[in-house]
Amino acid sequence: MKYILLMSGTKAGVDTYHAWSQKDIEAHMAVLGHINKELTESGEFVATQGLAGPDEATVVRGEKNGMPVTDGIFPESKEFLLGYWIVDVATPERAYAIAARISAAPGPGGTPTNVPIEVRRFAFFEQSNSE
Repeated sequence: MKYILLMSGTKAGVDTYHAWSQKDIEAHMAVLGHINKELTESGEFVATQGLAGPDEATVVRGEKNGMPVTDGIFPESKEFLLGYWIVDVATPERAYAIAARISAAPGPGGTPTNVPIEVRRFAFFEQSNSE
């Protein structure tokens, strides 16, 4: 089963992260890199990616005259998606365990960040054989 592990945050949280010491940032990223390496070796890793901030996002709703209808950026959001991991695991519990490890990656002084990670299973839809 494939799951997406969504890391969300706030502008204040991102600003705090940017104020961390280089040593704390490197320790944090090293733990995440180690998790990614373990997932790759176990065959559970599918993808991961950090995302640009919401100041670069655009909401698209349909189209008009063949052109996308956009609402511009949405900086008023209190929380926004920071990045994601996609994993292919045998059980939901395994996805939760991976999310817990990502959430517990160290912050300043080695204290776990406990960043919320939303775990969602991919929905699978069967296509009709009559097509």
